[in-house]
Amino acid sequence: MDFTRRAALATVGAVGLGTVAGCLGGATGSDGGGDTGDTTPIGDHPAAGGLDAQPALGAADAGATVVAFEDPSCPTCRNFERGTGARLKDGPVADGDLRFVSRVYPIIYPWGKPAVQALEAVYARDEDAYWTLFDHYFAEQDSFDEDNVLDLTGSFLREATGLDAAAVVGDAAAEEYDDAVQADLDAGRASGANRTPTLFLFRDGDYVTRATGNVSYETIASALQL
Repeated sequence: MDFTRRAALATVGAVGLGTVAGCLGGATGSDGGGDTGDTTPIGDHPAAGGLDAQPALGAADAGATVVAFEDPSCPTCRNFERGTGARLKDGPVADGDLRFVSRVYPIIYPWGKPAVQALEAVYARDEDAYWTLFDHYFAEQDSFDEDNVLDLTGSFLREATGLDAAAVVGDAAAEEYDDAVQADLDAGRASGANRTPTLFLFRDGDYVTRATGNVSYETIASALQL
């Protein structure tokens, strides 16, 4: 580990990842992130298993990678996406310096489970549409419940995408892409993600640290030297 990396990790600790909050089973709780000292290669890290099969934004060869476990029903994920997530995507991701990888992690409210089934059914057809639906769930989060989420998803897909919305909803209801959902759940559990959002940060192919909750843009940028 070079001096710059050590300085970045020291900054992460000083900023205090342990002070922000994440969603935990329908409520918000204290952050459990901020572990440092582990430099596991990304290819060996449990959070990054099967990474090439995941929805991702940004250059595949970017120097930094964020693997984000998020639940569309989680209010803290919504706040993260509106602030830090949007800044990351408009800045380092658009500039080719960061790859942002999405992993679904439905552990908060019940409607998150059918929602992630729909996300995986959409991703199997069109990655751009995945991000369109991903953003829609956070933008209209208060509109959804367990009984209406697939009906509203179908209506949105018919209006906003060229996909066969009925086929997507049918696949989501039948959990046709549940293997993809389970792969994300397994990766999250194996890596210790116990609330959302949980973000695993990698730089130059090695693990740097994790952050949980509505962590600031500045904290992530500092840890990843963006």
